[in-house]
Amino acid sequence: MTNAPGFPDDDIPWNLDEEPPYDPYEDAPLPVDRGGAYGGPAGGAPAATLVRKAALGPHATAIETLEKVFGYNSFRGQQAEIIQTVIDGGDALVLMPTGGGKSLCYQIPALVRAGTGVVISPLIALMQDQVDALSAVGARAAFLNSTQDSAERSRVERAFLAGELDMLYLAPERLRVSSTADLLDAGHISLFAIDEAHCVSQWGHDFRPDYLQLSMLHERWPTIPRIALTATATDVTHKEIASKLQLGDAKHFVSSFDRPNIQYRIEPKLQPLQQLLTLLRTEHPGDAGIVYCLSRASVEKTADFLVENGITALPYHAGLDARVRAANQSRFLREEGVVMVATIAFGMGIDKPDVRFVAHLDLPKSVEGYYQETGRAGRDGLPSTAWLAYGLQDVVQQRRMIQQSEGDDAFRRRLSANLDAMLALCETIECRRMQLLAYFGETSTPCGNCDTCLTPPESIDGTIPAQKLLSTVVRLHRERNQRFGAGHLVDILMGKTTPRTTQHKHDQLATWGIGQDLSEQEWRGVVRQLLAQGLLAVNSDGYGTLIVTEASASVLNGSRPVRLRREPERAAKAARKSKVAADLPTEASGLFEKLREWRAGEARDQGVPAYIVFGDATLRGIAITKPTSLAELGTITGVGEKKLDSYGEALLRVVAEAA
Repeated sequence: MTNAPGFPDDDIPWNLDEEPPYDPYEDAPLPVDRGGAYGGPAGGAPAATLVRKAALGPHATAIETLEKVFGYNSFRGQQAEIIQTVIDGGDALVLMPTGGGKSLCYQIPALVRAGTGVVISPLIALMQDQVDALSAVGARAAFLNSTQDSAERSRVERAFLAGELDMLYLAPERLRVSSTADLLDAGHISLFAIDEAHCVSQWGHDFRPDYLQLSMLHERWPTIPRIALTATATDVTHKEIASKLQLGDAKHFVSSFDRPNIQYRIEPKLQPLQQLLTLLRTEHPGDAGIVYCLSRASVEKTADFLVENGITALPYHAGLDARVRAANQSRFLREEGVVMVATIAFGMGIDKPDVRFVAHLDLPKSVEGYYQETGRAGRDGLPSTAWLAYGLQDVVQQRRMIQQSEGDDAFRRRLSANLDAMLALCETIECRRMQLLAYFGETSTPCGNCDTCLTPPESIDGTIPAQKLLSTVVRLHRERNQRFGAGHLVDILMGKTTPRTTQHKHDQLATWGIGQDLSEQEWRGVVRQLLAQGLLAVNSDGYGTLIVTEASASVLNGSRPVRLRREPERAAKAARKSKVAADLPTEASGLFEKLREWRAGEARDQGVPAYIVFGDATLRGIAITKPTSLAELGTITGVGEKKLDSYGEALLRVVAEAA
């Protein structure tokens, strides 16, 4: 991943998330030692258990494949139409939220159509997990990337040429190598799937230059259907994907971006580490989650703080050794209840369904980034939390970063517009979900499952506080030729004697002490909201001092009223807790925990993430229905033929022992 111009991108790990910027056939720094990349974690499932196209019948349908291979009895939303479009040889551009079932949209056509589906994925560090998940349901999948030695690559290439693969994963960088294109020419390709298609957008923080060359797929193999998929895209990004990937004539599918199982909450940043700890202890004890921080230093500090307080937490940022990053990512995927504290370098492509919360300790740069990051919670559809601590310093810092960024004025205006939209989401007194969906062009009604719905904030007339603050900024500049940051301005308004106010004789200003009707925290909220509304600005001196804007004049002369948000007291306490087992019947909750213990053992023995064995949603179904036969077990969502054959008897024993 590469950040948009103007923001530091050294937190992005080349050798974890992309093909490295050297000969991709050199030995890689992260060797895979889990039995190989072809056929699953044990070096290949027995031939009898592989889902070969012939085993599904010469004319297997999409629904038959869904039922027999993946264990689901019906498609969701637009899945059926998308899948049939690709099976019939058409191109598709799919915008579908995380957890909406995008992978099935290319996996099923790859199993139904003759040949091998080639999947372009930007994350080589996760290809093994994707292959493991497919192997667990009996599909024949493999990857080619720089983590393999020449013998392993040769095995995969031979399997592809022999028609023994249903899916082959490649990083976009590998297509730079002419031998890769020649290999594809020599094989039989059923489709091309371009995952994380938003990486083609040069405005996004996930921009990958090698995605720009993927138009070659259509140019070199014009008769092979293509499907491009992403979980986040505004109308502008949507058009950019279609243009750069030559998908203008493709059929476009845009699903609702709503994730009703996620509860969105944004709190004023007071003591963020303590606030985070309270969230984890009271609402998510023992749950897996992700905590996003802006800098490497804050990642380390936060991870250490959580560990000191009894939380299993791991850091992830580009300053760590590559092997440490890989090991931490592996633990997060494979162990239960691990909290990953990370920069935005972590997360894209993480297919872990039981992430119960995503927390932000710093303000995201855009609504798209926020949506994408929070979308990593609750992929299994179970209740989850998206929590953000947001304060004045976040706004000042982001404004300063934009001013100091490289690029032309148009680029900085785009960054400012992204930040303005994010600030509007933070400061809204309306339903947060409505505001979030509106950003993606979708209308909705109040959700009843966000903090502003559960505990509505109050909108107050903030004109007088705004005038007091703006007048202080103006007087300091005009009378003293001075500029100061928010903290000093608040000290003046509250009449607080400090070495700085004494040194500069600010007790002689006309606005000295006129703001004692508000607390320091309330004044910081006024500053934050005036910055969000464009009535204050961060000076370009690099010190975070504040200046008035053109719009400030209308507030000072009384022609423009100012509405401010008053935070409700103890808003977080009104929020619903979202423990996975909270709504299970008492008699089922004990069995659910025993099933989780059994799953952990199976995953440990196989060296795969627990969700590859079974997801929480499937274990909940088993705990509720308590099947007593393989036939009953086979009717539960998520139990396909291969998993029924592999785990059925063991699961029935767990159920029987619990009874």
